[in-house]
Amino acid sequence: MNPYILATLLFGLGLGTTITFASSHWLLAWMGLEMNTLAIIPLMAQNHHPRAVEATTKYFLTQATAAAMLLFASTTNAWLTGQWNIEQMTHPIPTTMIMLALALKIGLAPVHAWLPEVLQGLDLTTGLILSTWQKLAPFALILQIHPTNPTLLIVLGVASTLVGGWGGLNQTQLRKILAYSSIAHLGWMILILQFSPSLTLLTLLTYFIMTFSAFLVFKLNKATNINTLATSWAKAPALTSLTPLVLLSLGGLPPLTGFMPKWLILQELSKQDLAPVATLAALSALLSLYFYLRLSYAMTLTMSPNNLSGTASWRLPSLQPTLPVATSLVATLALLPLTPAITAILTL
Repeated sequence: MNPYILATLLFGLGLGTTITFASSHWLLAWMGLEMNTLAIIPLMAQNHHPRAVEATTKYFLTQATAAAMLLFASTTNAWLTGQWNIEQMTHPIPTTMIMLALALKIGLAPVHAWLPEVLQGLDLTTGLILSTWQKLAPFALILQIHPTNPTLLIVLGVASTLVGGWGGLNQTQLRKILAYSSIAHLGWMILILQFSPSLTLLTLLTYFIMTFSAFLVFKLNKATNINTLATSWAKAPALTSLTPLVLLSLGGLPPLTGFMPKWLILQELSKQDLAPVATLAALSALLSLYFYLRLSYAMTLTMSPNNLSGTASWRLPSLQPTLPVATSLVATLALLPLTPAITAILTL
């Protein structure tokens, strides 16, 4: 892609998110979300592969549906209450509609079905943008509206953690596994939103760091399915030995960074007398952990098939920059001891 066009599209992505962040009026927020969607569509379709075009079309249709629903709900809210302000959402009907529209935007269960299909059709770089940056603007709105229906949030959260766990079990494609991982993490964030918004923010940030690491590792290995992972020993031995730790951090095992948000969320849910919900969430994390362990096993404990149809790749020097991988790996593996400092900063 022409670098000028790429720069324009990335600027559009940044501007759309910034407009949504800065807006207090629903029309302005909607405009930011639309800019975001329109800026990423050429990035998604740049390969001109039928799979990429199909993924782009699916993404456009779901985002357009969510945006139309958001616009309808905010207009209804203005008609019922006379308010266009995002923080003045008092009527339960438009608030619930907006919450569902934003759930569709980010891919929460039960409106998640588009996310694995879309992510599967993209290359890893665009998939990374879709899994991280594209979640920011809708999350900023979710944090601002303070949904009036607590049951809805808990149902969305539990459904997402369960679907994210079950859905990834039978997958062989890495991008689909990362999509289900994304759904499960978003479920954890939504579960705790009404009790501790700062904890939701912490979970979102740790999810970004861990997902960034996972995508960069797979990109460095040029891996898109589980079988390809088995050849990674020949390409990057040091990175291959660290990757299981990244995957276990995504699964939420101590003493890695991913344990921090899960630990604090379970603690907060127990304080709110929601022990059954906390138990369900913890059990669903075990499901996710299974497929992360499966990836770790395929990557580090199996040899690649060396018959004619599956010869191991040549070990060529990688031309990709390794500093981002190194930085994100350190953050993915070693932030747990800083938990008190991080929680103190977020509660300021």
